[in-house]
Amino acid sequence: MSLQQALIPLFTHLLPIALFICMGIDVLIRNPKKTEHRLISLVTLCYSSLFLEEYVRQLLPISYSPALAAFWFSNTGILIPGIGFHFTARLTGLHLRMPKYLYPYVFYLPALVPLFSIFGAKEMVSAQRFVESGMWKQPVYNSSYYIALIVSTCISLLYLLPLLKARARAASAEQKSLYALTIWGVVLTAAWILGFGLFNYGSFMPPYPYIYCGLLWCFVLRLTMRRHDFLNFVDKRYEKLFQLNPAAIVLLDQTGTIREANPAAEPFVGPAASDREPFQALLRQVARSHSRDARAITNYESTVQGASKRLNVLLDGDAITVDNEPHLILIMRDVTAQREYQEEIQYLAYHDPLTRLPNRRYFYGQLEAALMAARLRGGMTGIILIDLDHFKSINDRYGHKAGDEALVHTSRLLREALPPRGLAARLGGDEFVLLLPDAASDDVLLETIGRLRQSIEVNRLIYECQEIPISMSIGASLYPQDGDDGDTLMNGADKAMYAVKRRGRDGYGLAGRQ
Repeated sequence: MSLQQALIPLFTHLLPIALFICMGIDVLIRNPKKTEHRLISLVTLCYSSLFLEEYVRQLLPISYSPALAAFWFSNTGILIPGIGFHFTARLTGLHLRMPKYLYPYVFYLPALVPLFSIFGAKEMVSAQRFVESGMWKQPVYNSSYYIALIVSTCISLLYLLPLLKARARAASAEQKSLYALTIWGVVLTAAWILGFGLFNYGSFMPPYPYIYCGLLWCFVLRLTMRRHDFLNFVDKRYEKLFQLNPAAIVLLDQTGTIREANPAAEPFVGPAASDREPFQALLRQVARSHSRDARAITNYESTVQGASKRLNVLLDGDAITVDNEPHLILIMRDVTAQREYQEEIQYLAYHDPLTRLPNRRYFYGQLEAALMAARLRGGMTGIILIDLDHFKSINDRYGHKAGDEALVHTSRLLREALPPRGLAARLGGDEFVLLLPDAASDDVLLETIGRLRQSIEVNRLIYECQEIPISMSIGASLYPQDGDDGDTLMNGADKAMYAVKRRGRDGYGLAGRQ
């Protein structure tokens, strides 16, 4: 053996072995518990074994070549497609849809071929004749060799089916890129095998030059796993944000079943949540709607009526892929307090904050609407204007809190005295007004005033064990007798009321009828 014959195999065989070992260790130590990492390491180990067999075979006499090729080279190489298919199934999520009695055993059925080879069928997968060609011991290719090569290549091309399907349904550009990388790796590897395996290049190349495709394939697998790990790393990097986010976040499958929920979601959907079922019904409804429309959910607001309280919930979300299955991630925010605050603001724009009666602005709007309706139907509308007597004296003698109690007490009496469809409002200070859209005559006004005065007599105001005297000066007017617009009616009722005050208060009067 010349020096050249001793040194060249170091580069053609031992160097690739070192590269395979480095790639296998790099992948394995990243996550030794993950099946995908173990499978890639196993592929690199198989390719290392192929190169080691070829290195050993070149060192031994040619008479050893048939046995080494049959029992070592062929039996190792035939395992690689099955391991690769197992990895592809894991990467694309195909294994999740496979029956348990098939997965993962179906991928290793080719391992039965080496068993037949071991027990006598040596011609099945390997060349049995070798010749000296330059410094190499080259195989004489036979039909069994070509059949095994083409079958293994076709099996490898089957990787494309789940990869293409997974790429088509990938939810993110990163996932699409990951599958595209693996697809190109499969195509280039298959092209290499056919280009360098079907033709005999003689002494120009080492025996079985197609096995150098292993460097390309393992490099692609390693790069694929690095990107896959990066995507998982991103998931883990944001896991703390998921757990610490003050907004409730839930992960739903396509049926609306909760798969994950952060701590902030526990009050809504956790085991101890008081109104858990209404929330889950809402989530199922949203999941079905999103599955049908396939659109991002933005500012979706809904009201959940639970057993204990009503809650306003604002939802935002979109589809994500988890373990190669479509899911929906939702951010839920309880905006009940915010909505109640907004409703209160809107309410106070038209209501008095102390008595909760409609205010002047709201009353005048309702008055105009009532007069317009009365004009259209030829009906009548009444106004009763009320002013508390000696209200300043109540504040001075009993305090302003007692004055507030007097106003609240009066508003309660006004509501009780109202006829159907009537409206009570506070105009400001100690002045109130009643609007009677269905008043057909003075009798309706007088009947309402009578109920109110009787209620004052029956329902005395007791404040801090003291009775606070309440009396009213009341003036009333009727559309259309006393005016055909709101200002005229109010002026008429105001004049009637001040006429009562001049007579000594605690009485009533009708506009133009003193």
